[in-house]
Order: sequence, then C-alpha cells, then structure tokens
Amino acid sequence: MNRLIGRMMLYSLLGPLAVAQSAPPNNPPKKPLTIEAIFANGGITGRPPETIQWTPDYTKFSFIQRDDSGDYGDLWSVDATTGAKRLLVSESKLATLAPPLAKIKDEREIERVTRYHVDPYHWAPDSKHLLFVPHGQLWLYSLENGTAVQLSASSDPNGDPKFSPDGSHLAYVRKHNLYVRTFPGDIEKQLTRDKDDKEKDKEKDKDGNPLNGEVDWVYAEELSVRSNYFWSPDGKSIAFLHMDETRVPTYPITDWMPTHPTVDMEKYPKAGDPNPVVRLGVVNASGGDIKWISLTDNPDTYIPRFGWVRDGILWAEVLSRAQDTLDLYFIEARSGRSHKVLSETTLNAWVNVNDDMTILKSGDRFLWSSWRDGTTQLYLYSFDKANPLAYDAKLERQLTKGDFEMLGVEAVDDDAGVVYFTCNQDDPRERQIYAVKLDGSSFEPVTEEDGTHHAIFAEDGKHFVDEFSARMTPPRTLICDTDGNCKNVWKSRSVDDYKLTAPEFLEFKADDGTALYGELLLPPESTPPGKIPLIVNIYGGPAAQLVTNSWIENWVGSSGLFHQLLAQRGFAIFTVDNRGTPARDRKFMTAVRHQFGAIELKDQLTALGQLFTQFPQLDRSRVAIWGWSNGASMTLYAMTHSSIFKAGAAIAPVTDWRDYDSIYTERNNGLPTDKDTTSYVDLNLPKVADKLQGSLLLAHGTGDDNVHFQNSIQMVEALLKAGKQFRFMVYPDKTHSIRGPEDRDHLFHMIEDHFERELK
Repeated sequence: MNRLIGRMMLYSLLGPLAVAQSAPPNNPPKKPLTIEAIFANGGITGRPPETIQWTPDYTKFSFIQRDDSGDYGDLWSVDATTGAKRLLVSESKLATLAPPLAKIKDEREIERVTRYHVDPYHWAPDSKHLLFVPHGQLWLYSLENGTAVQLSASSDPNGDPKFSPDGSHLAYVRKHNLYVRTFPGDIEKQLTRDKDDKEKDKEKDKDGNPLNGEVDWVYAEELSVRSNYFWSPDGKSIAFLHMDETRVPTYPITDWMPTHPTVDMEKYPKAGDPNPVVRLGVVNASGGDIKWISLTDNPDTYIPRFGWVRDGILWAEVLSRAQDTLDLYFIEARSGRSHKVLSETTLNAWVNVNDDMTILKSGDRFLWSSWRDGTTQLYLYSFDKANPLAYDAKLERQLTKGDFEMLGVEAVDDDAGVVYFTCNQDDPRERQIYAVKLDGSSFEPVTEEDGTHHAIFAEDGKHFVDEFSARMTPPRTLICDTDGNCKNVWKSRSVDDYKLTAPEFLEFKADDGTALYGELLLPPESTPPGKIPLIVNIYGGPAAQLVTNSWIENWVGSSGLFHQLLAQRGFAIFTVDNRGTPARDRKFMTAVRHQFGAIELKDQLTALGQLFTQFPQLDRSRVAIWGWSNGASMTLYAMTHSSIFKAGAAIAPVTDWRDYDSIYTERNNGLPTDKDTTSYVDLNLPKVADKLQGSLLLAHGTGDDNVHFQNSIQMVEALLKAGKQFRFMVYPDKTHSIRGPEDRDHLFHMIEDHFERELK
C-alpha cells in the first residue's frame, strides 16, 4: 500500500475520531495551556537549534543551542557520519561573540535579523576558524587555541561578510560600500566609493545613498534576496549589485517613546512608485576601476539573482516590472558583453523568482525550474562550455513531471549525478525530500515520514540536516545521509501533559470544482448540536499556506496553540486555503490575479457552507473570523462584504493596495494604472467602511516597516466617519510580528476576550 492511499485512509478515519474527541476526556490535562505558556520564551516545546551551518569540508555541521530565555547558549558541532556532538564555543565566550537578541534594542533590527536569517557567525574556508559579527564588528575566532581577534577598527557596523574561496581575503559591506581585508597583513581596502567628498556623502545620505552590494528592504522582503555581491571562483574579482534609491519615496517610521520623538525615513516603493534603479558591477579584489554592466535599456526592471558561471563569466536574471518575463543572461565580466540565453514568459500570470538556477560542476549545464506546463517542475539545460555567450541555452530534458509542485532545489551531488529537492508529490499539505538523477531516472523519495521536512544539505549533497515536524508531532532535528539513515540531534519537550486535540483534515469543493483543503478543530468536550461557536482563521493570500501537516505552531506565531486554547474554551476553529494560496498548481495560485478579494471570500463562504452541512453541531449564528497581515485584510473584506460574521479580529492589515510595496502588490495585482485589475478598487477597504458588519477588533504596531501603520490609521478614520463602533489597539514601536512575550500575551488575551464577549 503506498503512502498516499494510507494517508487517505487515515484522513477518512478522522471523522469518527473527531466524534470520539467530543466525549469528556478520561484524562484531563496535567498542565494548563495558557497564553503565557504559549508565548513564553521557548514556548511549550523548547528552543530548537539556531543558525545551522555546514563546515566547508562537509564533515560536520554547527548550531547555536540556547536555553529557553534565549540569553544563554553554546555553539556545537555534530559529526555528519557518527552524529557525535562536540562543544565548539562555550556560553561564556559566545555571550560576547554572538550576543542574544535581547541585547539588540531596536525592534526593527531584531525583525531584520530574525525574518531574514542574518547569521551571527560564518565558517572560514579552512574549517578551523569562525567569523563572528557581534553588533556589526568582525571577530576571527580560532578553534585551535580558543581565542578571538578583532578585525574591524571602525565603529560603524559591518554586514554580510564573505571569505574569498581560498580564505586569503574577507569582504564586507560598511556604510553602503564594499570593503576587502587581506590575510595576513590585515590591510583594509575600500572597493566602491560614490563620492570622495565626505560632506557631499553626508548630504547624499539624506536622500538615500546608493547601495553597493547591500540589499534594500523591498528586494529582501519580496524577492528573498539575502546578498548582493559574490566572489569569483578564483577570488580575484567581486560581482555586486548597485542600487540607486534616489527616486524611491520614503515612509516615516516614528519612535514615539523619547521625549523628543525620532523619525526614520524608510525607502519604500509603493505600487506604481519608482523602484530602485539597479545595475551590475565587477571590481578587482585589490581595487581599481569598476566595470559597469548594463543588460537592458529599460531601467525599470529587477535583477533578482546573479552569480558566476566560472572565472570571467557571470550569469544574471532580469525580471520585467510586470514580473511576467524573466530573462537569463550570460556575461563576459571583462568586456561587459552579454547574451540572453533563456527567456521565461508566463501569460496571464507571473514568473516565480527562486534559487533553483544552479550551475553544475561540469561547467556546461544548469538546472532551471518553471511552471510552464501548469505545475512547477525542474529542467536541465546545457550551453557551450568553451564559449557560453555563443548560443542560446539548450533544453536537455525535464527532470520532474507530475501533478505536484517542485518547491526548491536543495543540493546536487555532482559525483553521483543526483539532484535533491523539496516537493509535495504525495500531498499538497506536506513537504518531502526527493531525488532524481540528471538523466531523468530514479525519481524517488529520500524522506518517508508523513509531515513536513525542511532539509539543510551539505554542499556536496552527501548529508543533510532534517528539521521535521507533523501536525501533532513537535519539531525535531536529525542528521541524515541520502540513503535515509538518520540520527537524532534535538527533539522538543513532550507536550503530552497538555492533552492537545488533533484537528480534522477536510476537503471541500470550490464553485468551479477545485479541491480546497481545510481543517477543523473541535472542542475536546461534548457540546449539544448547534451550540458550538465557530472561529474562522484566514490568510488567503499568495504568501502563506495554513493547512499543512506540520507542527501546529504556524507562521503567524504559535496561533495553532492559541487555537488549541480556544478549543478548550469551547470554540471550534476552522481554516481553509482558498484559491490563490501557494503550493498548488499555476491555475490555482493565479486564480485571484488582478482581482483580490472576491474569489478568496467566495471560496471561504463556499467551504463554510459545506462545513455546516457536515458538522451540524456548529452554530451558524455565532461565527467569527480573524487573521494577520493578508489574513487581516481578508478579515476586513469579509466583514464588509458579507453578513455571516458576528465578530472579527484584524492584526496589521493592508487596507488599501496602494499602501503596500511595489513588487508584491504589482506581481499579484498589476500596476494601479492597468485597466484589467480590480484589486485597487475592490480592496480599498476604507471606501467601504460604512458596510462593516459585526464587532471589530483592530490592532497594529507603530514600527511596522512591512505593512505600515498608515493602513490602520486610514481604516480608523474611515470607520469613525462612517459612525462605526470598533476597538483599536496600538503597540508602540512594534514591527509586523508584534514580537515579545509581553506584547504577544496582551494581544492574544485581547483576541480571546473579544471572541468570548461576542460569541458567548
């Protein structure tokens, strides 16, 4: 019996199981599940390993293990073959070299570090030294003698450090410019310099200095760019992206806490605004003139990915502003001459930017992913190794094919000719690691256990760290080889004493017959038919899938455990992923393109109607809805475009798509001037504030640099003018995640109290 059939049988049995769960529990919880316990540092499962990295020799991986508070931690390594664990840097030393987040006082900096996974340490190529970056300062630590030497003398912070391939140089970004330090000799050289006049530099800073090798906010957030410069394989040159943000508008983020408030003018292009103007540069590691490379005459494009094919030859992707065309260029670094070798165009959709473009060690082939056939699949291309710019790339073969999503290349074992990747071949709600040979044969799973596997591979593709969880299985970390042999590294604390209840996985049909996946969490104690109040949790947008076979603490921030608490209070919680959410085929994901709001709500209400038919114990007259970010937008949309919801909670919503950033908004909704988009009118929520039905709780952080506080202010003003009563909570200086136990406790108590008051 294959895994899919077995899983379908399991889901079919969950109906009777849900009935059984409605009976009074024989064994009440030994530990009460409270909001304070859920959002305490470490939570109920403990703090997992942080900043996992493989050593350059691929023999071991390292990680920081902190206590529940996050204040104390050690740096460990694990042998890839034996699983043996070894202490590398003790807590007393690590406290200085990699201080905990609590030492960072700026909420936005904490958000940047955590959201974009900024590593506090880096391995040197010799696998014998570590580079630490405490508070932006560079410290080189020797594992042999346990001492650290400070490399940087400047008080200004350094970012994104990278060793040259042979370890003789270290590059980093300081004050928007690239620097290189040599070993031995410890000589620093500035590679980029837009102006020599310091006073002019200061004046330029007011308008936003050009960024050299540095990543701006919108590229980091919406194109998942984590670095904008790369060493050549021979270590003689650096290719970098230059970003001119002069014309990009600013948004004022105010810190209200000092006696005299301060304002940070954040560069933030909104839908239709000027974007950063970008170009590639190549500079010698010893300094000198920069070779600027222009790939297109159109300055209004993106360069989301670039790198080295080999010494002297670069590759770069150019994405159109409409994000429906992605061109791949090969470039001669010395002359700047380029040739477009591949073009990916998607009609009535967008092209997905990813990290799947991989040059193979053979030097004449690369991997490329595309959803050209309706699902995202993996392809193998070849090119002329002797003269890469001579011809277009040639499609050799399609490596994966089927009714599933190839979700990302994880590693390539060039010696064995095998590609490892994440996909949801068996179930859209899961993530498994699969392998396929470069000749297209031997498509097979590497991981077997039902659930969600996140793999961190060694670069040689021989071993990987598996961060695994399932719906009722808390996270655990394992070290595995590609034959499926695994050893435990870390596992969560037992949660058995909390007596958590398994949600029931469900399937519904949209009005066009499309399958919609949902889940229902019922109270653990019996309730008379028609007496259970229902809370709908929604996201509904292209950035997040909520119904997954993964540990119930999802991306919103432990809301799965919060739902467990609500269930223990007598509520039922329902979630369904409507059309437009990720990890499904192109037709499913792009169904809402240029028409945000209506289809998502239609799917939610259609599934809700089918749910009431299947579960008559739910009370149709007591239904609420809540969500965060896009889910908050959909909460407001639902409460202004339907009458079924008696209450709702919207946390950090986009209330008008003209208020959100250019890349995300235009990818899904087009430009505000496009004639075929309805999103800018239909999801302008302040315009329909007078249509609000039900009791609304609205909350936002004033320091939100993602979904600006402006969105909620505009909604508040419109609600006041419409004469609507509502509750509004402000979290001073908090960013989009409204992080921290105190603020999270307060927020989720407010949400719980709101639903208790309105639904009971």
